[in-house]
Amino acid sequence: MSQAGNPPRPPTTPDVPPPPPPRPSALDRAVANATDTDRAIRDRIKAYPGTTTYIDLIRRNKRDSVMLILLMLLLGAAVGAAIAAALALYATGDGASLLPSVAVGAAAALVFGGLGAIWSWFGGANAILRMSGAIPIGPRDDPELYNVVDEMRIAAGIPMPRVYIINDSALNAFATGRDPQHGVVAITRGLREKLPRDELQAVIAHEIAHIRHLDIRFAMLMATMVGLIVFACDAFLRLALRGGARGARRPSGGKSGGAGVLVLLVIALVLAVVAPLFARIIQMAYSRQREYLADAGAVELTRNPEAMANALRRLGDDEEPLVDTANRGTAHMYIVNPLRKVRKAHGEVETLFCSHPAISKRIARLLALLR
Repeated sequence: MSQAGNPPRPPTTPDVPPPPPPRPSALDRAVANATDTDRAIRDRIKAYPGTTTYIDLIRRNKRDSVMLILLMLLLGAAVGAAIAAALALYATGDGASLLPSVAVGAAAALVFGGLGAIWSWFGGANAILRMSGAIPIGPRDDPELYNVVDEMRIAAGIPMPRVYIINDSALNAFATGRDPQHGVVAITRGLREKLPRDELQAVIAHEIAHIRHLDIRFAMLMATMVGLIVFACDAFLRLALRGGARGARRPSGGKSGGAGVLVLLVIALVLAVVAPLFARIIQMAYSRQREYLADAGAVELTRNPEAMANALRRLGDDEEPLVDTANRGTAHMYIVNPLRKVRKAHGEVETLFCSHPAISKRIARLLALLR
């Protein structure tokens, strides 16, 4: 009780500490880790709507991939039709048989493309593993790795793929196999040793997504079509040049002289230059779309876009990107391009002939999902 004449003192209150600063979001933390590509990633993230989900990315990439496959098939059919029409014109000297020749040539091109894809489908995976020097391992050799693969394949709803190790210090991985029942996941020794578990899980999920989406099957079809188009155009060019030289020495008025030979040579030159170029561009565009699709598929399986983005950043910053056993024929299969000359500026160089998107673009798509 206070003494008379002295006002009561207010009760003392304990000191309340100031509230802690707001915790940065997953997006802020992920972008803060990006040093070399920070500005490019931030700018590209803004291009995506705030409501973008991995489902939207998967749907978009599947649609674009189907369009590119159809475009490649149409190009192959057009090459077959043009070659058949030119040969018919050269042999008959008139256009009476052009339409039947066009139909036969287009059908023949599609049939040969299908046969080539079937041949590579059954033998392609084993050939790729041999070229890569991949070694099969069992669950006792690396239980943790096997557990990660098993987790992701259960999430994807596919059978357990075979697991291979490539004795290389570079950070990389690829998937092969003609279908989920014959799937293969191969990773380098460097990736296995240097990635933390969540990032290793993201990379494995990326490769499982390739198997789940049948990317290897379609990639073999695209590669076969490109090979057949290049072979057909080259053979036709040689035939046209020899036939044109003989036709030029013949008197005019014959079946093979005059305008028919000129048309044949013009078509041959256009095909020899333009068709293989377009085929290669389509193939590389398809490869880039499937990498985007596998990134989104990895997020679907792990629900962790930050881990996938961090793994890509780590792979992009790898000081030893070259996989010694990789070559131009297999480079498109890896999660990042394994060829040192193509990996300038941490994957920022991207042209029509690049098999992989720029790493900053892939990271931006993933970080946009964190908003």
